[in-house]
Parts: sequence; structure tokens; C-alpha cells
Amino acid sequence: MERPHGHVRPRRQPARPRGQRAHRTQRLPARHRGPHPRAARTERPTHPPAAARPRPLPVRGHSAIGLYAALAERGFFPEEWLAGYGTPDGPLTAHPNPAVPGVEMPTGSLGHGLSLGVGFALDMKLSGSDRRCFVITGDGDLQEGSVWEAAMAAATHRLDRLVAVVDRNGLQITGSTENNAAPEPLGDRWRSFGWHVIEVAGHDTAQLAAAFHGAPYAPGRPTAVICRTVKGRGLPYIEGQARSHYARLAGKQHKRAAAVLRAQAKRTETRA
Repeated sequence: MERPHGHVRPRRQPARPRGQRAHRTQRLPARHRGPHPRAARTERPTHPPAAARPRPLPVRGHSAIGLYAALAERGFFPEEWLAGYGTPDGPLTAHPNPAVPGVEMPTGSLGHGLSLGVGFALDMKLSGSDRRCFVITGDGDLQEGSVWEAAMAAATHRLDRLVAVVDRNGLQITGSTENNAAPEPLGDRWRSFGWHVIEVAGHDTAQLAAAFHGAPYAPGRPTAVICRTVKGRGLPYIEGQARSHYARLAGKQHKRAAAVLRAQAKRTETRA
């Protein structure tokens, strides 16, 4: 059929991929809203001013529950929120969301987080800030080429306020990292890109604290802290197994896990 002269067909808007959310516009349910995130960060004594505190960027969104637990312990939001993690009307989405107090950035595809960290660290350098940016990533993430592009850029621009924390547990959702894209010798790989490298026992909090407090170690060079860990550590029936990559413990499994962890905590307190 002939269209009238001057008729313009309206352009169709591209469909949003399934699962993609407009993180910046998403709001928490009204009953979960507290003080504005920035107010929460600056008004309480447990929260250093935004201009003074480090910027943590946990790249692996599926480990958000660990970030949420730390933020709740620091008082960014009530601990009661943790019970609603990942539920449709809950305050805490399965992946980090900037609407949650204390969350710096949303996460997306794996491997993109170090590029964000490079941007933050470059901003810190240009503004003369002595803040640090910690990018928490995993060994499976390192299979993404964008990680190494960011690593080159960080070394080129001498971003010594940038710290990449690598969880080296040897497992990803499809199994062993060695059977997918073997990352070793991992320390030498980072060094070849111009980074200073520290390797620690990832379950030793004293070693972790020393590594984090000491960075930057080499002026003009970013730092990679490689943490040797065991996935599912502390629960013998899933420890070191690929199925612990994203394990949901419910019912009897939850009770069993809680009992095991309480017993371990009690032994630790006794030794202390």
C-alpha cells in the first residue's frame, strides 16, 4: 500500500534482553527504603566520608550475599534485610544494585569490573586523591579478554591505587578452570603485564588484612593480590566441589551447615 508523501515509519525500540535490568532506575520497595545511600555513608561514625574511604568493586555479582553481609555488619542497612536476599519483593537483589546503601556499582557480564576499576583509579590519580580501589574478581573471570586489556591500561597509566583481588579457587560453573582455560602461572601473567603481585592464603584473615593495608607496594604499579582459596570452605560435603559454585542450602542442609560453622567458630574462639 502506498504511504502518504512525507510519511515516516516510527522506529521500533530495541527489545531489552531477558534478565537485563535498568539498575540505575530500580527502586527499593517502600518498606525497605532507609536513608539515602549517601546520607547513610556519611552520617554515621562507622562510615568514613565517601571522599576518604576505599572503593570496593565486587565483580562477581553472584557473590553479592557476602558483600551484603559485610555492609549490614558495618551498619549500612538493618541486618534483617539479609533474610529477604534474592526474593521478588526483598530489599537485596541477587546481584548488587546501587539502590542498596553501600553498593558502588551494579554488576554485569563477568570480566568488565577491572575496566571500571581502572576508570575509578585514573580519576583518583588525576584528582590527587590517596583513596584506593579494590576490584574483587575470580579466576574464571580472567578468561575474559577485557580483563587483560584493563591490566595493560592500568600499568601504562601507573595506577598504583588500584588493587585486583583474585579469588583463585580453581573452579567455575562448568568445572575446573584448568580444563577450560588454565590460568597458571597466574602470578607471572600479572607480572608480565606490569603489575606487582602478592600471593596469600585466602582463608587467612591476618594475611589478607596485611595485604590490603600494605597496598600499594610498588610506586607507579598496580597490585594484584592472588588469594589461594577452596570453594565451599568449611562445609566438608561441598568443599572443593564444582556444585558449590552456587549452592542453595535449605531445610536439613541449612541446619547441618549452621551446626558445622558454629562448631568451627567455637573452636576458633577457644584457641584465641
